[in-house]
Amino acid sequence: MSGAALAWLRRPLLKRVDRLVARSVLGMVALAWAVIVSLDAFRIFIGEMGDVGQGHYTLGRAALYVLLTVPRRCYEMFGYAALIGGLLGLGALANTGELTALRAAGLSRLRICASVLFGIGLLTLGVVVLGETLGPYGERKAQQVQLAARSNDVALAKGVLWARDGESVIGARSAREHGGSGRVELDGVRVFEFDADGRLSALSVAAHASHDHDGWTLSQVRRTRFGEHSASSTTLPSEAWHSRLDPALLASGIVRPRYMGLRELDRNIDALSRNQQDASAFRAAWWARVFYPLGVLVLAFCALPFAFGALRSGGLSKRLFLGIIMALGFYLLQRAVINIASVYGVHPALANLLPPLILVALAVGYFRRRA
Repeated sequence: MSGAALAWLRRPLLKRVDRLVARSVLGMVALAWAVIVSLDAFRIFIGEMGDVGQGHYTLGRAALYVLLTVPRRCYEMFGYAALIGGLLGLGALANTGELTALRAAGLSRLRICASVLFGIGLLTLGVVVLGETLGPYGERKAQQVQLAARSNDVALAKGVLWARDGESVIGARSAREHGGSGRVELDGVRVFEFDADGRLSALSVAAHASHDHDGWTLSQVRRTRFGEHSASSTTLPSEAWHSRLDPALLASGIVRPRYMGLRELDRNIDALSRNQQDASAFRAAWWARVFYPLGVLVLAFCALPFAFGALRSGGLSKRLFLGIIMALGFYLLQRAVINIASVYGVHPALANLLPPLILVALAVGYFRRRA
């Protein structure tokens, strides 16, 4: 029989192999994904119950807030689900002897690994789309629900922050948390001041507003006062702003950089760079999203060597424990490398690339040692 005929006969077998591996691995990935996301959402819901009763923040609104953040949590947790699900799925094939049968049929370990990575890779593409669409959208809606329920005087509408401060109305094009302290900086600020009769008496336009222990400060301010028949304007580099706006309340309505999509991150990086402000947090979040698919595939790849070695003699508890330890180890390694890189000024691209490379090197070393 010719080589072409043998190749033709083997083709359906290879397709059946792919389906067998995909059913086992992707089924376990989906199960692990659902469990991890559910536990994380339940943990957040328990934390939100402590804020129920503030303003109009009811138990139903807390549940809605958590539900709106589920797409973002699915995006964040998928890599760990791919790792744990890969261990469980391939371990199940090893326990039933199907993995050994595939090897005996002439399939190499590399071919089996390719089937796993191909299936997870396709699923990763869908998760990336989810993280760029429903994830950021749901997070913005969740923050709007939370902020509107906790305060009658602060709201988010179409990405613009609106607040009432006595007889004044404040609008800000964007807001961001400053230094992780719960304080905020506002960009594109407009302060509309009204008199007792509801007429506009003054308008202040500022490039930025920041809060410290001395209170609020407006930067690059143009203030226009309206008289009965005239208007006068003054320009100041900075001005103290006597406002009762609570920065901690505003911080609760801010979408963090790591929850934003690539387009939104690009816009913030450009805006901050034009104004010569620090955009490092947004750049770090941008590179983290770029390297996200690589991180997922690396986590899945690291599960594969164990299926041909240690997992054949282990049960479900062993595989689950190993998966959790590896997921936690990768998370801690990634956080440590990124934080150290931030301190020493290392480019965030290298900081996000280094942890997957370290994990790949360890997995390849183990893979060869078990060969």
